[in-house]
Amino acid sequence: MTGNSTKTSVKFENVEKSFGAVQVLKNFDLEVEPGEFIVLLGASGSGKTTALRILSGLETPTGGRVYIEGQDITDVLPKYRNISMVFQSYALYPHKTVAENIGFPLKVRKVSKDIMDSSILEAAKQVQLDGLLERFPKELSGGQRQRVALARAIIRRPSVFLMDEPLSNLDAKLRGHMRAELKHMQQSMGITTIYVTHDQIEAMTLAHRVAILEKGVLQQLATPAEIYNNPANLFVAQFIGSPPMNVVHGALDGSNFITQGVRIPTKVQGNIEKAVMGIRPEDCTVAPTSEGTLIGKIYTNELIGDHTLVTVDWGGDQISVKAPKDFTGMQGDDIGLVIPSDRLFVFDESTGNRVR
Repeated sequence: MTGNSTKTSVKFENVEKSFGAVQVLKNFDLEVEPGEFIVLLGASGSGKTTALRILSGLETPTGGRVYIEGQDITDVLPKYRNISMVFQSYALYPHKTVAENIGFPLKVRKVSKDIMDSSILEAAKQVQLDGLLERFPKELSGGQRQRVALARAIIRRPSVFLMDEPLSNLDAKLRGHMRAELKHMQQSMGITTIYVTHDQIEAMTLAHRVAILEKGVLQQLATPAEIYNNPANLFVAQFIGSPPMNVVHGALDGSNFITQGVRIPTKVQGNIEKAVMGIRPEDCTVAPTSEGTLIGKIYTNELIGDHTLVTVDWGGDQISVKAPKDFTGMQGDDIGLVIPSDRLFVFDESTGNRVR
């Protein structure tokens, strides 16, 4: 990414946060490059929103430091951090027009009317609301209200955008549209953005890099492609992907993964009594039983549109495969599955660590 003087770096250094006996962030280290779009991804309770609130100044860390553009802002009041935050709730004033809602941060600063009016129009144009400035929030759709909240954040010209699940109240079609709008806007403006979500699709489509958290611990920080293709551990492997990565229980014996008496060659080496093989649904294929690495029974198949998702029973596990859309196998049929050794992963079941 090319940086410029208007782009700002952010750094969390060994940040910890506890609420009583509950530790919600543990040794959290994260460096955000100037102009980068970082997504904090995790389930409820993983610590992602707490990290965002610490950066905004709404929470104080139990330990560690926070930096913006190299300056320690851990103890700086929120109003001096030059940060704009967009929440899941739009938090609009119902009695104010779109223009008044957008311009409110400038009104508080007592900016002159001429500058305020031109700034409101510019911010509204960036989110395609310039024709709706005289409307009230009750006259807007959910997507339009969220864009008002974005414009209100934009008008401050912050050094950092913080976004806490801003699209979660929208329907699926509108979420897809707003994802594209957000990505285009952030890339056009180049403002460093940290975005919290539990939605992996949002994370994979929006982010330059994704930080996956679980129980307050950073599991992996990498590009969406790297996380998908090279998950650091079993948690990341199963958290990313729709449908998720298949997991098959067995053992690792040298370079072979053993499951239900079948030996599957791998590209790793080790001896683990309780191991897990992971493989993406699109990386294995259905085949005649005579050609399959494994032979199982079809549990169900679902025509998705461009492919059929076939779920196969294998011992106590189920393996999903993306088969051609004209697949005709029926429930209960025997089916072969081809498992390519260069596309499978092996994990230690007891630790979740990937065997490399």
